[in-house]
Order: sequence, then C-alpha cells, then structure tokens
Amino acid sequence: MEKPTVGIVGTGIYLPSGKMTAKEISDLTLGVWSEQAVIEKLGIREKTVPGDQDGTQEMGVYAAMDCLKNTGVNPLEIDVIISVGEEWKEYPLTTSALYVQGKIGATNAWGIDVQNRCCTTVSAMKMAKDMLIADEDINMIMVVGGYRNGDFIDYSDKDMSMMYNLGAGGGAILLKKNHGRNLLLGSHIIGDGTLARTAGVEIGGTCNPITKDNLEEAKKSLRLMDPIAMKNRLNEVSMPNWYRCIDESLRKSSLSRADLGYMAILHIKRSGHLSLLKDFNITEDQTIYLEDYGHIGQIDQILSLHLALKQGKVKDGTVVCMLAAGIGYVWAANIIQWGPAHA
Repeated sequence: MEKPTVGIVGTGIYLPSGKMTAKEISDLTLGVWSEQAVIEKLGIREKTVPGDQDGTQEMGVYAAMDCLKNTGVNPLEIDVIISVGEEWKEYPLTTSALYVQGKIGATNAWGIDVQNRCCTTVSAMKMAKDMLIADEDINMIMVVGGYRNGDFIDYSDKDMSMMYNLGAGGGAILLKKNHGRNLLLGSHIIGDGTLARTAGVEIGGTCNPITKDNLEEAKKSLRLMDPIAMKNRLNEVSMPNWYRCIDESLRKSSLSRADLGYMAILHIKRSGHLSLLKDFNITEDQTIYLEDYGHIGQIDQILSLHLALKQGKVKDGTVVCMLAAGIGYVWAANIIQWGPAHA
C-alpha cells in the first residue's frame, strides 16, 4: 500500500500594528548601535511590537482565524492543533493549543503544545506530517502560535545584539493528508545540548525566582548566560549544521540544491543572510529579507511563505526550503514542493 502524502492547505498571519524603528532601537542601546548600523548590519528597518491585546495565545487565535478565512476550511475538519506559541504567554501553565481550539470552534480536535524555540514551526511540521502518515484517524492538523519574546530584551546589554530584532506576531499553517498539492517532503533537524543553557530568561524559574528585589531586572532578563562559550561554539558549528540540514532535507526529498526556488529564511543579520544566498546560488528575489518585520521567532517561516505567495515568488512548481535555528541549540530545514503533486 502506498504511503500517504501530506500537503499544505494554506497559511494565516497576524501582525500587530505597533512598530519599533531602527532609530528607536539605536536610542535604546544608548548610542552603542547607530541607526545606520541597526539597518545595515543587524538588518532591521523596523519591527513589529505587540499592543495591549496582543497576547501570545491571542495572536495565535488571530492567525488561526486568518488561516481558516484564507483556506475556506471548516474548523470542525481539524483533527489536531499543534501549538508552536511561545512559553511567554498570558497565563503560565495554560495550554495554548486548547485555547486556540476553543476560540476557533475546532471542537473535534485535540491539541498539544510543543517547544523548540525558533525551530518550533519546522519541527512541528515534521511531527504533523509523521502523525498524519501514521494515524489513519488524523486527516488535518493546524500548526499555530504566537510570539512576543521581545518583551524580555534589555537593549543596553551589548551581548544581546543578536536578539535586538525580536518582534511579535502570530502564524498558522494547515497540513492535510493526501491533499494532492504543496507537498511537505523531507525535513532534517540537528540539536546541540552543550548549548542548552547558554541563553534564556535568567530570572523567573525555580533556580532564580522573581523576588521583590529583582522584579524589574527579571522583566528584561533574556540573556546570553554564557556568551563566550555560546558565540565560540556557534561560530564553529552553526553554518555547517544549517547547510547539513538543508542538504539532508533535499536528499530525503530526492532533490538537489539546483532545484531550490525559494528560501523561507528566519531573520538574521544581513551579512549572514546574503552569505547564505550566495552559497546556495539563490537570488535576493528568491527570498524575502524580513527587515520590515524583525525576527518573530518560529513564525518567520510561515510569514515568509505567506508573503512569497502573495508576491508571486512561490508558485506552482517552486521548491521551497524553510530554514530555522533556535537557542537550545537547534537547527532545522524542510522542503516543500509547491503546486500539484507529481504523479
């Protein structure tokens, strides 16, 4: 019996109306980063910032509703909701997937939250595909979530320049068994546990609880907890791991680098982005640099694909690579063949 295929039905996006400009970021660094350097080196012209109503779970709901509107899917058809929303949310220890389920009326679905930092969407898409293939009772899965980790950034912390780009928003993507088009093909994920605690929110867990004395510091305590070890290790392994993820996901898809037509790349500094394009012989027209959005964590890949479809950069026949990396440390890539499935 032939193995089922899994295709993407469509996407949904929610972006807050608030913006922070390169100049505002520069001012918050107390002049350490000039406005021009924020634009040219960090690659941020402006980024999205959340308003009072833009909670992590709520932004996931907004994106889910947009996805249902864009695809015409009845929420009762959804069998599983995998939440990729961040742990920083309205109420700790609540389940984001079930909040979305209740809000969109997907009463036939069960839900689960997964976490892989900025790799969560690519990882969850692999999980969704594997579930759809393995379980005959599951036919449609929504991967959905919101993100606003930028709340924790202390712009006066020079070590954190790699995260000055953190924005806010929500994204959703629907995957369906035997959809017949937009096939999710190979995925590859690499983890490096030696970096597990080199970055994170330092104050607020069981090791370093919030007290009346550290309350204000805690609010801005997303940090590189071991910046030297982290930067040294990343300089050594990050690009090779990324390239291996891309090449392995292509191999698993029976494709090669020459087949790539669009790269949905998370927001990284401009030089890294351009270097990646050059190494994979991808033109700037075959990607979207998210310099007007910032880095919305694991939502970047959905946003990039969503924008590319609107702009005509992804059309029938385009081979798409989603690329991600998350603190922890994790690297991930997948391959999507857009358009009708080949017979």
